[in-house]
Amino acid sequence: MKTKFSDWAAALLTLSGVAGVVLTGRSPATAVQLADGTVYFEQPPSLIDYATTRTTTFAPNATYYFTVSLPSNAGEPLERVTIEQRDSSTLARRVDYRVDATYAFVGTRQSQGDSRRSLPLGTVAYDRDTQAIAITFDPPVPPGTTATVALRPRRNPQLDGTYLFRVVAFPPAPENGSAHGQFLGFGRLRFDRPEFFRWW
Repeated sequence: MKTKFSDWAAALLTLSGVAGVVLTGRSPATAVQLADGTVYFEQPPSLIDYATTRTTTFAPNATYYFTVSLPSNAGEPLERVTIEQRDSSTLARRVDYRVDATYAFVGTRQSQGDSRRSLPLGTVAYDRDTQAIAITFDPPVPPGTTATVALRPRRNPQLDGTYLFRVVAFPPAPENGSAHGQFLGFGRLRFDRPEFFRWW
């Protein structure tokens, strides 16, 4: 006995409703949206690289790079990335950013030439209480793109050691809905005292 396509589609929608998940047509790849309106990546991005240009404590003019790879089957573009410094309870460990100097580009920090084109940013917001900086892309970064965010601290932290930066990625939030923040992992940056201080 053949099953009509309409019967199959109705059954699929019924199962989706039971699970509290609906499949949307917001992009060429299929996105995941819960019944409460929350949108998820179909396939989440990955944190593939992180680095600093200066590794000594209290050094000025450093750049912190965080590179995120958004797969072609992500189902949603990348609209926002938040980077939160952990264990910043003391001023000696805290990093203060030059928010207006933040920038982003396609590719990795090793990319050269045309492959390293700039990504326009909307807002860059820094919360000193939580030590989180939120970078919004305008327009959002399409699936299949590798994007690098460059943060410019005023100085490196005063204390040596390994510092953790929690990276979370967000798709665009739908109207009357919200976007789920996907935790990508921790970027680990190591800072050491200058050579002439190591004898003390």
